[in-house]
Amino acid sequence: MSKATMNLPRTIRRHELKQIVPLADSTIYEMEQRGEFPRRFALSPRCVVWNLAEVEAWLSERRARPVERARAPDVRQRRTRPVKVPDRAAPPERRAGG
Repeated sequence: MSKATMNLPRTIRRHELKQIVPLADSTIYEMEQRGEFPRRFALSPRCVVWNLAEVEAWLSERRARPVERARAPDVRQRRTRPVKVPDRAAPPERRAGG
């Protein structure tokens, strides 16, 4: 092996990336656009790859800090089928025939 080939970064294609990072393609794309994930680069018009060292560094960084969980949605703010808050002063309804 020559010195030139030893310094080239190892790249991975999409199927290898999916084995390392089990996220949806759309999630990876959105994270790339926000600068939260290593950028892909094109080898040809139909072949994109990621730098393996960058992906491994991203994984190490993610392991080092906790990921914030998304807050639960406030269902009372839905536009369709809003949740009605029960009136606390009214007695609960009784079932007929019970």
